[in-house]
Amino acid sequence: MAVVATLAIGMALPALLVHARQRTPTEARTMKIRLKVGDKVLTATLRDNETSRDFVSLLPLTLTMNDLFKREKFAHLPRAISQGGGRTHTYEVGDFVYWPPGPDVAIFYRHDGQFIDSGIITMGALDSGVDALNVPGSVKVTVELAK
Repeated sequence: MAVVATLAIGMALPALLVHARQRTPTEARTMKIRLKVGDKVLTATLRDNETSRDFVSLLPLTLTMNDLFKREKFAHLPRAISQGGGRTHTYEVGDFVYWPPGPDVAIFYRHDGQFIDSGIITMGALDSGVDALNVPGSVKVTVELAK
């Protein structure tokens, strides 16, 4: 009898795990955007959060991104967007973030160990090509939803 019960549980368990995975996916949904910086085209993967979705509602945008502390390019948005993405005080190179006091977006191209006191909301990260932003002064960037 114990053998039959063990076999029944063993056969049912994979089906239960598949059903649980379908109800609670392990991978978050993402969105892709395209950034044109001069003659270079970069892509970024955005997280599926309120802040990213609200940002996408502004697209397409052409922004003049100014340099800040030789670590990031930032630009002022036409309006404030949702702060529902969750704040952090740290960043990684390539992070695409929202800074609510601006309201600004920024892309970090260098890490200087700085702790961001006021906090930022990470919307996503560049897939590659962060070096296109590591240039003196400002750059014009066109941002659009990738198709």
